[in-house]
Parts: sequence; structure tokens; C-alpha cells
Amino acid sequence: MNNDPIGIFDSGLGGLSVLKEIRKLTPVESILYYADQDRVPYGPRPKEEIQKFSDEITRFLLEHGAKIIVVACNTASAAALESLRQTFPHIPFVGMEPAIKPAAEKTKTGAIGVIATQATFESERFARVVDRFAKGVRVLAQPSPDLVIQVEKGEFDTPRTREMLHHYLDPLLADGIDSIVLGCTHYSFLAKAIGEVVGDTVEIVDPAPAVAKQVKRVIDQQGLAASAPLTSNLKGAITAYTSGDPSDKADLPTQMLGESIHFRKP
Repeated sequence: MNNDPIGIFDSGLGGLSVLKEIRKLTPVESILYYADQDRVPYGPRPKEEIQKFSDEITRFLLEHGAKIIVVACNTASAAALESLRQTFPHIPFVGMEPAIKPAAEKTKTGAIGVIATQATFESERFARVVDRFAKGVRVLAQPSPDLVIQVEKGEFDTPRTREMLHHYLDPLLADGIDSIVLGCTHYSFLAKAIGEVVGDTVEIVDPAPAVAKQVKRVIDQQGLAASAPLTSNLKGAITAYTSGDPSDKADLPTQMLGESIHFRKP
């Protein structure tokens, strides 16, 4: 048993979608969350810069006792996950991967859409996933960088957000997709609006639940799971940091997570 916290980081608040799923599966685990809101979004940045940011944040989380690092950011996973594993070989890492496999297995039309940042689409990690799991399936990649900022502002279903979603998704619908893969953790918070734009015949594939299962699998296999609480309703603490301004939209993270969370400066 290990009562040290699970470390999670993202370019901003999108990783709370992963935190929420981890919380469902392992409620007794304490969690350290780092939102790099001063430098969000990561998508337009060079790979080397994202690697530098990811290295800095990982060191911060390890200094604060993290027993595992969850890279709850598709862009950072694509750019930095392999280098992080090489730099910190003694620490288990779990990263994001576009959920191409389940979408490709279920498609009836032979066409699936993916929305993500340009950096994710240009990565070797994305290319490998498509090559491995999408043989014979058309994968239509749609960069959607502006949506990250809409989520950071809490504009999950405003007219402007709807306008952006139609701009990004309507061409994919016209090409016959029957599933849309959310290739950015921020996009989970747009799922309701996305569902209304694409309609009931298009499945939304969110990788966050699968990532949470992998985190639980790793901590169980490596003997890192926290000890059981004395009472069944006891939850582990969440400690959250932001490189941005903690007072800016201070209530938004709690709204997104569905339980109280308060950010502080590192």
C-alpha cells in the first residue's frame, strides 16, 4: 500500500476530465493536479517547448511526493511522454492516446472523425495509433485549437462555441463519419454540445475512462494503491496548483469536476 498522491498535469483545466474518471475508480487516492494555465494552449507550441514544460511540471509533482504521473494532456503526451519515461525511469507514467481503436472497431460507415490540436496530429504517437488500429478505415483529422480556450473560459455551450463546433464538425459529418474521437482532454466538457451538433447517429468516443482504468491497473500491479479508509465514504484529498491566476474563474474547476477543488500558486 502507498498513500502518496497520484500526480496529474495538463496545459489547463482539461485534465480534470481525467481526474474525474480516476476519482470514480479510486476515490481513496489523494491527487496532485497541476494546470499550466499561464502557458495554455500547448497545441501551437514547438515540441521541444512542450517537452521542457512537461519536464518542469513532472519534477514539481515528484518533489511533492507523486507516486505516478498521469499526463492528462494529449498534446503533452504526444510530444513528451517518451522523453519523460526516459528521464524518470523509476516512475510509472500514464498518458493520453486518441481512442482510434474503439472507434475503428465499431464504425459502420468506415469513416471516423478526430478532433485534436495540430501538435497531436503531427506526432509520431498519433501516426502509430492510426497505422496500428485503423487499417481499412478513413480517419478524418480535424484540428480544433480554439476549443481549448473556450473550455478554459467556461464557455461549454455558448453561441460562439456552437459556431466553432459547426465549423469543425460539419465537414466531418458531410464525409460520412459515424463516430467522433475527442483527441483533447478539454473536449470532454463540450460533449453535450458536440452531441447536439453531430446528432444521435454519431458516437462520441472519450478516452478519459480508459485512461483511468489504466491508472488503476498500474497502481494495483505495482503495489502503489492507497490503503482502504476506515469509512467507505472517505475520499482522498485533492491538492491543485495553477501557473495562472487562481482567482480567475475560481469556481469554474469545482463546476467542471463536480466536487470542491481550489487552485493555488506553486
